[in-house]
Amino acid sequence: MEPDHAALTSGNDFWHTTPGAGLPSITLTDGPHGVRLQASEDDVVTGRPATCFPPAVAGASTWDPDLLRRMGEALGDECRAMDVAVLLGPGINLKRTPLGGRNFEYFSEDPLLTGVLATEWVRGLQSRGVGASLKHFAVNSQETDRMRISADVDERTLREMYLRAFQRVVTQARPWTVMCSYNRINGTYASQNRWLLTDVLRDEWGFEGVVVSDWGAVADRVAAVAAGLDLTMPGPDDTGDRALIDAVADGRLDPVALETAAGRVRALVERAGERPPGEYDADAHHALAREIAGRAIVLLKNDGDVLPLSGGETVAVIGEFARTPRYQGGGSSHITPTRLDDALTAISESAPVRFAPGYDNPDEAAALAADSDVALVFAGSAHETEGADRDTLDLPDAHRELIERVAAANPRTVVVLSNGAVVRTSPWEARVPAIVEGWLLGQAGGAAIADVLFGRVNPSGRLTETIPLELADHPSYLDFPGEHGHVRYGEGIHVGYRGFDAREQAVAYPFGFGLSYTTFEYGAARATVTDDGIEVRVPVTNTGARDGREVVQVYVSVPGSAVRRAPRELKAFASVPIAAGETAGVVLRIAREDLAYWDTRFGRWVVEGGEYHCAVGASSRDLRTTAVVEVPGDDVRAPLTAESSVAEWLNDPRGAALLGQVFAAAAGSSGAIAHLVADPSTISLVGSLPLGRMAAFPGSPLTVEAVDKLVAEAGG
Repeated sequence: MEPDHAALTSGNDFWHTTPGAGLPSITLTDGPHGVRLQASEDDVVTGRPATCFPPAVAGASTWDPDLLRRMGEALGDECRAMDVAVLLGPGINLKRTPLGGRNFEYFSEDPLLTGVLATEWVRGLQSRGVGASLKHFAVNSQETDRMRISADVDERTLREMYLRAFQRVVTQARPWTVMCSYNRINGTYASQNRWLLTDVLRDEWGFEGVVVSDWGAVADRVAAVAAGLDLTMPGPDDTGDRALIDAVADGRLDPVALETAAGRVRALVERAGERPPGEYDADAHHALAREIAGRAIVLLKNDGDVLPLSGGETVAVIGEFARTPRYQGGGSSHITPTRLDDALTAISESAPVRFAPGYDNPDEAAALAADSDVALVFAGSAHETEGADRDTLDLPDAHRELIERVAAANPRTVVVLSNGAVVRTSPWEARVPAIVEGWLLGQAGGAAIADVLFGRVNPSGRLTETIPLELADHPSYLDFPGEHGHVRYGEGIHVGYRGFDAREQAVAYPFGFGLSYTTFEYGAARATVTDDGIEVRVPVTNTGARDGREVVQVYVSVPGSAVRRAPRELKAFASVPIAAGETAGVVLRIAREDLAYWDTRFGRWVVEGGEYHCAVGASSRDLRTTAVVEVPGDDVRAPLTAESSVAEWLNDPRGAALLGQVFAAAAGSSGAIAHLVADPSTISLVGSLPLGRMAAFPGSPLTVEAVDKLVAEAGG
């Protein structure tokens, strides 16, 4: 075994692959909302100036795949200008809990929304000849004990929720690399999980790129390469390289596994060498960051049409976040921006403004608010960061007190939030007429906030995660963050809004929610089954006086399903610009594969036949019109055995016919079982009884031999 093979499968340093045998080194660097290229050899934290685009918590709130693709293209241009071959992103883990410290880097609590948006982000980036690194594969939904925690999840939940977005991006966008996560999955480290990295990712999904470790995620290089990991980062790792060579020599590692891993890394480096150098327009990218930020802002409340502001009011701007913005989260994705807008300056350009920092002196802030036409209070969470989960959904005490004091002084108080994950809005929201969810908006967020406040941008952002009334209401509450190295995903498929809806739980603001400065009316939806799935058409009219953008959402339910399902699931969406007074004929297409559930009996995706209700509306709980279609099911049939219940036999057409013959023949026989099976009103009493067990009952029309014959005939 050549030493070069082992060396190629580990990094040369923190950010570069290992050169050798005529192969150059390439640069991988942090993303995903900017290019965080290390500024100097001595400082691994600070990055060179780059555009800090809105993090995923904001970008996803646009619900606009095209906008995410344009962001990916811009990131690709900046990577080429800095000679970066692979950008470490996007992060697409589900927001299982609102306390997740890294939620600001992730898209949504819904796998379809996550997958559709991330697919376009990857396509945009890779269209520039720069590779994506889809992360963190998989089930990395918390920071608590993130290097060791075992996410214990049943396979249906894994497939339908935590792997589904990865599957979409891998199969549709073909990322150059996939990054494995730190954590264990059902007891096995992701870096050593052959089922995950080989059976699923490669054999099922057809992934042909490089599996790279998260930085420091590999505990055992030999086990990792055997499982399907190709590149361990960072490096160098001389000890690990030697372990691989020794393992091949003594037969513990198949040499083909190491040769294959090295070959994949070589192919990645060669592919990266095909990209030409590039440059980018920093001003144009700042303008794009401002556009995305403006589209990401969610208007949660606007009683009395306090917003938009006219520009003629005297405005009290209160809160240090207006002057010193929180625009990104902490950790490896922290970008050094090319420039930074603040809301205070941007608002001052549109209206006469007076400012108070506020958090330490509510008296000053309240006095300023009382003497102004409108008060804007900038508040938000203290921080969200890689490496630590939050311990509360509440705003800091000083921020809540500030809101209440200012609102008491001025009834026209608008709260502008800056936060990387949802915050609890009760009870203070009752005291203010307007709330603007400003997320973490990147370097142009200050100007984007002013654009929305003054109506230059009509807000069209929508929530990608539910805002609960209380933390204890959340489906994940009882099973987070786990203990003794394990966290049980006890809510199963009922993640986020699915869990709230299944329990008919009241929420502060539902998934998909967001207001506009105009209004939209939905006509009757029509749905048609096609070879590819379902096509839904609905007319949507802008009934207000302003041009606007509506995010039209389709939620599907299957009443009477044979398996446990959420009451409704997002299956299609579209962000549609509609001029005032105009009607748009919106067409939404649901792929047939997105209707499937994971059938644990067969280990495959299955589309259940029956009535599918396609509810169309403006959020998961604002559904305006419903169309019903009959979808043909997949041809699947569970094998009937002696251990199959009587009910399962009777629910199978062939089994029912065979068993019916036996029961008909037994109708005149004596014995308790004969009477039970002969009487339709009592058949339910034995419905759960495995068929083979009936042979043990006195007077049963079935013998062991008869059951064996039935099983043989049923399988024919």
